Amino acid sequence: MRNRYSLPLIGLHWLTLLLIVVAYVLANLLEDMTLSPQKLQLYAWHKWVGMSVLFLLPLRLLLRFVDRFDHRTELTMLEVKASAAMHGVLYLLLIAVPVSGWLHSSAAGFSVVWFGVLPLPDLVGKDKALAEIFGELHEVSVNLLVVLAVVHAAAALYHHHIRRDGVLVRMAPWIKKKVQAKT
Repeated sequence: MRNRYSLPLIGLHWLTLLLIVVAYVLANLLEDMTLSPQKLQLYAWHKWVGMSVLFLLPLRLLLRFVDRFDHRTELTMLEVKASAAMHGVLYLLLIAVPVSGWLHSSAAGFSVVWFGVLPLPDLVGKDKALAEIFGELHEVSVNLLVVLAVVHAAAALYHHHIRRDGVLVRMAPWIKKKVQAKT
């Protein structure tokens, strides 16, 4: 039986993490900036990165569906269910975060043009009240995504350093599996 996911799925996993970190850093830089051409460019980049996460998600889900293996040998049934729930919520947030940002942008009257080339349709008309609601929804969903991503990473590290069961190695094959000491 294989002990890791396929390289395309591993690559998309880590690319998604990188894109989320970049989007988060850009958003934090934008908070205190005054309106300027540089701020507008950073907003555009933030949107490009967010839309990239959204557009890569179907491929990632397809690969995840195709690239299955039985990990019940490494995990308890409770861990299998908790893992499935965590992954489900993370995938929902990988949809909710960019879509809520897109809705916010649309309602604020700023179209999203992916990589400055592909104009995406406005999802709603310009509406200041809706923009505020979608802005709050975007912020809350981002914060939840960050918290759950940290919990997800902590669980992987727990499995690697405490349980020594190879769970982390499945998605990070460059890390050597720790062998449990015999007692």
